[in-house]
Amino acid sequence: MEIYFSRHAKRQMKWRKIAEGEVKNTILYPEKIEDSIKGRRNAFKHIGQKWLKVTFVQENDKIIVVTAIDKNK
Repeated sequence: MEIYFSRHAKRQMKWRKIAEGEVKNTILYPEKIEDSIKGRRNAFKHIGQKWLKVTFVQENDKIIVVTAIDKNK
């Protein structure tokens, strides 16, 4: 399954210093998953000192990352 990043997600990741690999790891191996609005899902995972929240939507055989947040900040 391929993972794509929206322009918004890329901007937020750069601004928040979150690596693409960290986001992919959070989606593929989450510690917790929650349903969100508009058919989206939130994946959570501790990576180092970060508690990442990644919002994504699954469409057929691809995942689109909507945004990523470090919940510790």
